[in-house]
Amino acid sequence: MHKYLLTLFLSISIASVAQVSQKTAIAMSGDGIFSMLRKNGLNPAKHYKAFIALNKKKLNSKRELHVGETYILPFNIETEKEQAISPKIKTAPIVETISEKASETVPLVETKNFPLFGKDKAMVTIESHTLKNAVYYLVSGHGGPDPGAITTYQGKLISEDEYAYDVTLRLARRLISHGARVFLIIKDPDDGIRDERILKVDYDEVNHPNKKISRNHALRLKQRTKAVNNLYLKHRGKYQRLIVTHVDSRSKNKNIDVFFYHHKKSKKGKSLTESIYDSFKQEYAKHQPNRTYSGTIGSRNLYLINNTLPPMTYIELGNIKNDKDQKRVLNYENREALAKWIFNGLLADFKAQNKSTIQ
Repeated sequence: MHKYLLTLFLSISIASVAQVSQKTAIAMSGDGIFSMLRKNGLNPAKHYKAFIALNKKKLNSKRELHVGETYILPFNIETEKEQAISPKIKTAPIVETISEKASETVPLVETKNFPLFGKDKAMVTIESHTLKNAVYYLVSGHGGPDPGAITTYQGKLISEDEYAYDVTLRLARRLISHGARVFLIIKDPDDGIRDERILKVDYDEVNHPNKKISRNHALRLKQRTKAVNNLYLKHRGKYQRLIVTHVDSRSKNKNIDVFFYHHKKSKKGKSLTESIYDSFKQEYAKHQPNRTYSGTIGSRNLYLINNTLPPMTYIELGNIKNDKDQKRVLNYENREALAKWIFNGLLADFKAQNKSTIQ
Protein backbone atom coordinates (compact mmCIF):
# COMPACT_ATOMS: atom_id res chain seq x y z
CA MET A 1 0.00 0.00 0.00
CA HIS A 2 2.79 2.41 0.93
CA LYS A 3 4.61 1.54 -2.25
CA TYR A 4 1.45 2.30 -4.26
CA LEU A 5 1.03 5.71 -2.56
CA LEU A 6 4.68 6.59 -3.17
CA THR A 7 4.37 5.72 -6.86
CA LEU A 8 1.16 7.73 -7.11
CA PHE A 9 2.80 10.75 -5.41
CA LEU A 10 5.77 10.65 -7.77
CA SER A 11 3.46 10.38 -10.79
CA ILE A 12 1.50 13.41 -9.66
CA SER A 13 4.70 15.35 -8.96
CA ILE A 14 6.18 14.62 -12.37
CA ALA A 15 2.90 15.45 -14.08
CA SER A 16 2.79 18.73 -12.19
CA VAL A 17 6.29 19.60 -13.38
CA ALA A 18 5.38 18.71 -16.95
CA GLN A 19 2.48 21.15 -16.76
CA VAL A 20 4.75 24.10 -15.94
CA SER A 21 4.82 26.28 -19.05
CA GLN A 22 8.11 26.42 -20.94
CA LYS A 23 9.80 29.75 -20.30
CA THR A 24 11.21 31.84 -23.11
CA ALA A 25 13.39 34.94 -23.41
CA ILE A 26 13.95 37.49 -26.17
CA ALA A 27 17.58 38.22 -27.11
CA MET A 28 18.60 41.83 -26.57
CA SER A 29 21.57 43.61 -28.15
CA GLY A 30 24.81 42.33 -26.62
CA ASP A 31 23.26 39.11 -25.31
CA GLY A 32 25.07 35.80 -25.58
CA ILE A 33 23.90 32.42 -24.33
CA PHE A 34 25.73 32.83 -21.01
CA SER A 35 24.35 36.29 -20.28
CA MET A 36 20.79 35.26 -21.27
CA LEU A 37 20.91 32.27 -18.92
CA ARG A 38 22.24 34.37 -16.05
CA LYS A 39 19.61 37.09 -16.55
CA ASN A 40 16.94 34.42 -16.24
CA GLY A 41 18.33 32.88 -13.07
CA LEU A 42 19.97 29.88 -14.70
CA ASN A 43 23.53 28.74 -14.09
CA PRO A 44 25.37 28.62 -17.47
CA ALA A 45 27.52 25.76 -16.20
CA LYS A 46 24.43 23.64 -15.70
CA HIS A 47 22.17 24.77 -18.51
CA TYR A 48 24.36 25.63 -21.50
CA LYS A 49 24.05 22.33 -23.37
CA ALA A 50 20.35 22.08 -22.61
CA PHE A 51 19.87 25.55 -24.12
CA ILE A 52 21.77 24.51 -27.25
CA ALA A 53 19.64 21.37 -27.60
CA LEU A 54 16.40 23.35 -27.27
CA ASN A 55 17.37 26.12 -29.70
CA LYS A 56 19.76 24.52 -32.19
CA LYS A 57 17.59 25.49 -35.16
CA LYS A 58 17.80 29.17 -34.17
CA LEU A 59 21.58 29.27 -33.64
CA ASN A 60 24.26 29.72 -36.28
CA SER A 61 27.56 27.85 -36.40
CA LYS A 62 29.05 30.30 -33.88
CA ARG A 63 26.11 29.77 -31.50
CA GLU A 64 25.30 33.48 -31.53
CA LEU A 65 21.91 34.89 -30.55
CA HIS A 66 19.91 37.04 -32.94
CA VAL A 67 18.52 40.27 -31.50
CA GLY A 68 14.73 40.11 -31.24
CA GLU A 69 14.57 36.32 -31.55
CA THR A 70 12.68 34.32 -28.89
CA TYR A 71 14.58 31.43 -27.31
CA ILE A 72 13.36 28.55 -25.15
CA LEU A 73 14.92 28.43 -21.70
CA PRO A 74 15.81 25.08 -20.09
CA PHE A 75 13.83 23.98 -17.05
CA ASN A 76 15.51 24.43 -13.71
CA ILE A 77 14.14 20.98 -12.86
CA GLU A 78 14.26 21.04 -9.07
CA THR A 79 13.04 24.64 -8.85
CA GLU A 80 10.18 24.06 -11.29
CA LYS A 81 9.10 20.92 -9.40
CA GLU A 82 9.07 22.76 -6.10
CA GLN A 83 7.01 25.62 -7.54
CA ALA A 84 4.52 23.21 -9.15
CA ILE A 85 3.93 21.23 -5.94
CA SER A 86 4.10 24.04 -3.37
CA PRO A 87 3.94 27.41 -5.12
CA LYS A 88 3.50 29.36 -1.87
CA ILE A 89 6.56 27.92 -0.16
CA LYS A 90 9.75 29.85 -0.85
CA THR A 91 12.93 27.79 -0.66
CA ALA A 92 16.39 28.16 -2.12
CA PRO A 93 16.37 26.82 -5.70
CA ILE A 94 18.27 23.62 -6.43
CA VAL A 95 19.79 23.44 -9.89
CA GLU A 96 20.27 20.23 -11.79
CA THR A 97 23.80 18.89 -12.15
CA ILE A 98 23.46 17.53 -15.69
CA SER A 99 22.01 18.75 -18.96
CA GLU A 100 18.71 17.55 -20.39
CA LYS A 101 20.69 14.93 -22.28
CA ALA A 102 21.29 12.74 -19.24
CA SER A 103 24.46 11.24 -20.66
CA GLU A 104 26.17 14.61 -21.13
CA THR A 105 27.59 16.34 -18.08
CA VAL A 106 28.25 20.06 -18.52
CA PRO A 107 31.80 21.33 -17.90
CA LEU A 108 32.35 24.12 -15.38
CA VAL A 109 32.27 27.62 -16.83
CA GLU A 110 35.68 29.29 -16.94
CA THR A 111 35.69 32.95 -15.95
CA LYS A 112 38.42 35.54 -15.52
CA ASN A 113 38.40 38.84 -13.69
CA PHE A 114 39.47 42.04 -15.50
CA PRO A 115 38.77 45.09 -13.28
CA LEU A 116 39.69 47.40 -16.16
CA PHE A 117 36.34 46.56 -17.78
CA GLY A 118 34.44 48.06 -14.84
CA LYS A 119 32.45 46.63 -11.96
CA ASP A 120 29.58 45.21 -14.03
CA LYS A 121 31.74 43.80 -16.84
CA ALA A 122 34.85 42.68 -14.96
CA MET A 123 34.01 38.97 -14.98
CA VAL A 124 34.60 37.55 -18.45
CA THR A 125 33.24 34.13 -19.37
CA ILE A 126 35.63 32.16 -21.56
CA GLU A 127 33.31 30.89 -24.27
CA SER A 128 36.00 29.19 -26.35
CA HIS A 129 39.76 28.89 -26.82
CA THR A 130 39.64 29.54 -30.56
CA LEU A 131 42.09 32.45 -30.27
CA LYS A 132 44.41 30.91 -27.67
CA ASN A 133 47.46 31.38 -29.91
CA ALA A 134 46.63 34.98 -30.84
CA VAL A 135 48.05 38.16 -29.33
CA TYR A 136 46.32 41.50 -29.93
CA TYR A 137 47.51 45.02 -29.21
CA LEU A 138 44.67 47.53 -28.97
CA VAL A 139 45.34 51.25 -29.21
CA SER A 140 42.44 53.66 -28.78
CA GLY A 141 43.25 57.06 -30.22
CA HIS A 142 44.56 59.99 -28.16
CA GLY A 143 44.06 59.93 -24.36
CA GLY A 144 45.65 61.59 -21.33
CA PRO A 145 46.18 65.29 -22.02
CA ASP A 146 44.89 64.85 -25.59
CA PRO A 147 41.14 64.13 -25.88
CA GLY A 148 41.31 64.10 -29.69
CA ALA A 149 38.40 65.48 -31.69
CA ILE A 150 35.84 67.28 -29.52
CA THR A 151 32.36 68.71 -29.99
CA THR A 152 29.23 69.26 -27.94
CA TYR A 153 26.08 67.17 -27.70
CA GLN A 154 23.03 68.63 -25.95
CA GLY A 155 25.28 71.28 -24.47
CA LYS A 156 27.83 68.80 -23.07
CA LEU A 157 31.38 68.20 -24.21
CA ILE A 158 32.12 64.86 -25.87
CA SER A 159 35.52 63.70 -27.07
CA GLU A 160 37.00 61.19 -29.48
CA ASP A 161 39.19 59.36 -26.98
CA GLU A 162 36.33 58.37 -24.65
CA TYR A 163 34.25 56.72 -27.39
CA ALA A 164 37.19 55.07 -29.14
CA TYR A 165 38.27 53.69 -25.75
CA ASP A 166 34.81 52.30 -24.94
CA VAL A 167 34.62 50.45 -28.27
CA THR A 168 38.17 49.18 -27.69
CA LEU A 169 37.27 47.82 -24.24
CA ARG A 170 34.26 46.02 -25.66
CA LEU A 171 36.44 44.53 -28.40
CA ALA A 172 39.06 43.44 -25.86
CA ARG A 173 36.40 41.69 -23.79
CA ARG A 174 35.18 39.73 -26.82
CA LEU A 175 38.70 38.72 -27.79
CA ILE A 176 39.49 37.53 -24.27
CA SER A 177 36.24 35.54 -24.12
CA HIS A 178 37.55 33.48 -27.01
CA GLY A 179 40.97 32.83 -25.54
CA ALA A 180 43.10 35.65 -26.99
CA ARG A 181 45.91 37.43 -25.17
CA VAL A 182 45.10 41.15 -25.25
CA PHE A 183 47.23 44.18 -24.39
CA LEU A 184 45.49 47.53 -24.00
CA ILE A 185 48.16 50.08 -24.85
CA ILE A 186 46.05 53.05 -23.70
CA LYS A 187 44.22 52.41 -20.41
CA ASP A 188 41.96 54.32 -18.05
CA PRO A 189 42.06 52.99 -14.47
CA ASP A 190 38.50 53.93 -13.55
CA ASP A 191 36.28 54.31 -16.63
CA GLY A 192 35.48 50.71 -17.58
CA ILE A 193 32.84 49.82 -20.16
CA ARG A 194 30.08 52.42 -19.94
CA ASP A 195 26.55 52.38 -21.31
CA GLU A 196 25.86 56.11 -20.99
CA ARG A 197 25.38 58.30 -24.06
CA ILE A 198 27.52 61.08 -22.66
CA LEU A 199 30.90 59.65 -21.67
CA LYS A 200 32.52 62.10 -19.28
CA VAL A 201 35.76 63.57 -20.58
CA ASP A 202 38.76 62.97 -18.31
CA TYR A 203 42.51 63.05 -18.69
CA ASP A 204 43.78 60.18 -16.55
CA GLU A 205 44.52 57.60 -19.25
CA VAL A 206 47.97 56.00 -19.15
CA ASN A 207 50.26 54.32 -21.67
CA HIS A 208 51.18 50.64 -21.21
CA PRO A 209 52.28 49.46 -18.76
CA ASN A 210 51.36 52.43 -16.53
CA LYS A 211 53.22 55.42 -17.89
CA LYS A 212 51.93 58.96 -17.89
CA ILE A 213 51.04 60.03 -21.42
CA SER A 214 53.26 62.80 -22.73
CA ARG A 215 51.85 66.22 -23.54
CA ASN A 216 54.02 66.34 -26.64
CA HIS A 217 52.26 64.92 -29.70
CA ALA A 218 55.34 63.30 -31.23
CA LEU A 219 56.38 61.76 -27.91
CA ARG A 220 52.87 60.37 -27.38
CA LEU A 221 53.07 58.50 -30.68
CA LYS A 222 56.55 57.23 -29.86
CA GLN A 223 55.37 56.03 -26.42
CA ARG A 224 52.62 53.79 -27.77
CA THR A 225 54.74 52.63 -30.70
CA LYS A 226 57.55 51.59 -28.36
CA ALA A 227 55.10 49.73 -26.09
CA VAL A 228 53.66 47.78 -29.03
CA ASN A 229 57.05 46.92 -30.55
CA ASN A 230 58.56 45.77 -27.24
CA LEU A 231 55.62 43.45 -26.65
CA TYR A 232 55.76 42.21 -30.24
CA LEU A 233 59.40 41.16 -29.85
CA LYS A 234 58.56 39.28 -26.65
CA HIS A 235 55.88 37.27 -28.44
CA ARG A 236 57.74 36.36 -31.60
CA GLY A 237 56.44 33.20 -33.23
CA LYS A 238 52.80 33.88 -32.31
CA TYR A 239 50.01 35.31 -34.42
CA GLN A 240 50.10 39.03 -33.49
CA ARG A 241 47.93 41.90 -34.69
CA LEU A 242 47.52 45.59 -33.86
CA ILE A 243 44.15 47.38 -33.99
CA VAL A 244 44.02 51.18 -33.70
CA THR A 245 40.64 52.90 -33.23
CA HIS A 246 39.82 56.57 -33.77
CA VAL A 247 36.75 58.75 -34.28
CA ASP A 248 37.28 61.20 -37.12
CA SER A 249 36.52 64.93 -37.12
CA ARG A 250 35.21 66.57 -40.26
CA SER A 251 32.64 69.21 -41.16
CA LYS A 252 29.30 68.78 -39.41
CA ASN A 253 27.53 67.91 -42.68
CA LYS A 254 29.96 65.12 -43.62
CA ASN A 255 28.40 61.71 -42.87
CA ILE A 256 30.92 58.86 -43.26
CA ASP A 257 30.86 55.09 -42.89
CA VAL A 258 33.54 53.27 -40.92
CA PHE A 259 36.74 53.24 -42.96
CA PHE A 260 40.19 51.68 -42.65
CA TYR A 261 43.92 52.17 -43.25
CA HIS A 262 46.83 49.72 -43.33
CA HIS A 263 50.52 49.78 -44.21
CA LYS A 264 50.85 49.86 -47.99
CA LYS A 265 53.55 47.15 -48.04
CA SER A 266 52.02 44.79 -45.47
CA LYS A 267 50.16 41.88 -47.05
CA LYS A 268 49.07 40.59 -43.67
CA GLY A 269 47.92 44.06 -42.63
CA LYS A 270 45.92 44.36 -45.84
CA SER A 271 44.39 40.93 -45.33
CA LEU A 272 43.46 41.81 -41.75
CA THR A 273 41.85 45.07 -42.83
CA GLU A 274 39.94 43.40 -45.65
CA SER A 275 38.53 40.81 -43.25
CA ILE A 276 37.12 43.53 -40.98
CA TYR A 277 35.92 45.53 -43.98
CA ASP A 278 34.05 42.45 -45.29
CA SER A 279 32.49 41.96 -41.87
CA PHE A 280 31.13 45.52 -41.94
CA LYS A 281 29.81 45.13 -45.50
CA GLN A 282 27.92 42.00 -44.47
CA GLU A 283 26.44 43.63 -41.38
CA TYR A 284 25.41 46.78 -43.26
CA ALA A 285 23.74 44.59 -45.90
CA LYS A 286 21.85 42.82 -43.13
CA HIS A 287 20.84 45.84 -41.04
CA GLN A 288 20.61 48.55 -43.70
CA PRO A 289 19.70 46.68 -46.92
CA ASN A 290 18.41 49.78 -48.68
CA ARG A 291 21.74 51.54 -48.86
CA THR A 292 25.28 50.70 -49.94
CA TYR A 293 28.10 50.61 -47.42
CA SER A 294 30.55 53.32 -48.47
CA GLY A 295 33.44 52.59 -46.12
CA THR A 296 36.85 52.42 -47.76
CA ILE A 297 40.23 50.74 -47.37
CA GLY A 298 43.48 52.53 -48.11
CA SER A 299 47.02 53.23 -46.98
CA ARG A 300 48.11 56.42 -45.23
CA ASN A 301 51.36 57.96 -44.13
CA LEU A 302 50.76 57.96 -40.36
CA TYR A 303 53.43 57.47 -37.69
CA LEU A 304 51.74 54.52 -35.98
CA ILE A 305 51.15 52.76 -39.29
CA ASN A 306 54.72 53.28 -40.49
CA ASN A 307 56.57 52.44 -37.29
CA THR A 308 54.80 49.57 -35.53
CA LEU A 309 55.93 45.98 -36.15
CA PRO A 310 52.77 43.82 -36.07
CA PRO A 311 50.42 43.65 -39.06
CA MET A 312 47.84 46.29 -38.25
CA THR A 313 44.62 48.03 -39.13
CA TYR A 314 43.70 51.64 -38.35
CA ILE A 315 39.95 52.20 -37.98
CA GLU A 316 37.99 55.46 -38.15
CA LEU A 317 34.60 54.82 -36.55
CA GLY A 318 32.80 57.91 -37.84
CA ASN A 319 32.65 61.70 -37.77
CA ILE A 320 32.10 62.88 -34.21
CA LYS A 321 30.63 66.19 -35.42
CA ASN A 322 27.99 64.70 -37.72
CA ASP A 323 24.54 64.02 -36.22
CA LYS A 324 24.11 60.62 -37.92
CA ASP A 325 27.61 59.48 -37.06
CA GLN A 326 27.11 60.60 -33.46
CA LYS A 327 24.29 58.07 -33.16
CA ARG A 328 26.80 55.39 -34.15
CA VAL A 329 28.96 56.07 -31.11
CA LEU A 330 26.65 57.70 -28.55
CA ASN A 331 24.35 54.67 -28.31
CA TYR A 332 26.10 51.95 -26.29
CA GLU A 333 24.35 49.23 -28.29
CA ASN A 334 25.93 50.65 -31.43
CA ARG A 335 29.33 50.70 -29.72
CA GLU A 336 28.82 47.06 -28.81
CA ALA A 337 27.86 46.28 -32.40
CA LEU A 338 30.98 48.03 -33.71
CA ALA A 339 33.12 45.91 -31.38
CA LYS A 340 31.33 42.76 -32.47
CA TRP A 341 31.75 43.49 -36.18
CA ILE A 342 35.44 44.24 -35.72
CA PHE A 343 35.79 41.04 -33.71
CA ASN A 344 34.11 38.99 -36.44
CA GLY A 345 36.62 40.33 -38.94
CA LEU A 346 39.53 39.56 -36.63
CA LEU A 347 38.26 36.04 -36.09
CA ALA A 348 37.93 35.48 -39.84
CA ASP A 349 41.48 36.71 -40.40
CA PHE A 350 42.87 34.48 -37.65
CA LYS A 351 41.20 31.41 -39.11
CA ALA A 352 42.36 32.27 -42.63
CA GLN A 353 45.96 32.88 -41.53
CA ASN A 354 46.05 29.66 -39.54
CA LYS A 355 45.56 27.71 -42.73
CA SER A 356 49.08 28.80 -43.60
CA THR A 357 52.15 29.55 -41.51
CA ILE A 358 51.40 31.73 -38.47
CA GLN A 359 53.58 34.80 -38.26
